[in-house]
Amino acid sequence: MLNLSSRAQLLLGLGLALLMAATRGHHFASLDNLPSASWALFFIAGFYLRSKWAFAGLMAEAVLLDISAVGLQGAVSLCITASYPMLLPAYGTLWLGGQWLAKRYRPHGAMLAPLVLSVLVASTLCQLISSGSYYYFSGHFADPTLAEFAQRMLRYTPLSLQSMAFYIALAALVHGAVLAMTSWQRNEQRSSS
Repeated sequence: MLNLSSRAQLLLGLGLALLMAATRGHHFASLDNLPSASWALFFIAGFYLRSKWAFAGLMAEAVLLDISAVGLQGAVSLCITASYPMLLPAYGTLWLGGQWLAKRYRPHGAMLAPLVLSVLVASTLCQLISSGSYYYFSGHFADPTLAEFAQRMLRYTPLSLQSMAFYIALAALVHGAVLAMTSWQRNEQRSSS
C-alpha cells in the first residue's frame, strides 16, 4: 500500500483541487480545450489521499464550480436536476476504485492490469450512475427506455473514458518519474556513503 506523508497528501490534494477548478465546466477559470479532469481526480485522490475529508472537499468543490458555472450561464435547469445528488455515489465509485488500487499497490510490481481493471470498472459504474440517473430522473427525456439509454451509453462512454485515460496516464507517468527519481537519489546516497 502507498503511504504518503501528511504534507505530501495536502500538497497533492491542493494540486488536484486546482486542476479541477481549471478544467471543470465553463466558468471563469476554465482553460480552453482541456477536458474535465473531475472523474480522474476523484480516482487519483482515492489512490493517494487517505482522509475521507479529501473526498468531501473535492465533492464540495465540484458542486460549487457547477453552481457558479450554471449561474453564470443561466442554465440551472439543464445541469442541476433531481438527478444531481447521484453524483455523490457516481464519484464515490471513482474514489473507491482508486482506494482499491492503492491497497494492491506494489512500487516495483506489475501494476498495469490492476490499474486498467480499476479504471474501467470504476469509470463504467460512474457513467452508469451519473448518466442513468440523469437520463431517467432529470425530466429532460420523454418516455425514457432502456434501449435508448444503452445507445446513449455507447455514444458517450468512450468520450468519458478517453478523458479519464488521458489524466490517469499522465498521473501514472508522473508517478513513475517520481519513483525513478527517488530510487536514483537513494542509490546516489548509498554510493556516496
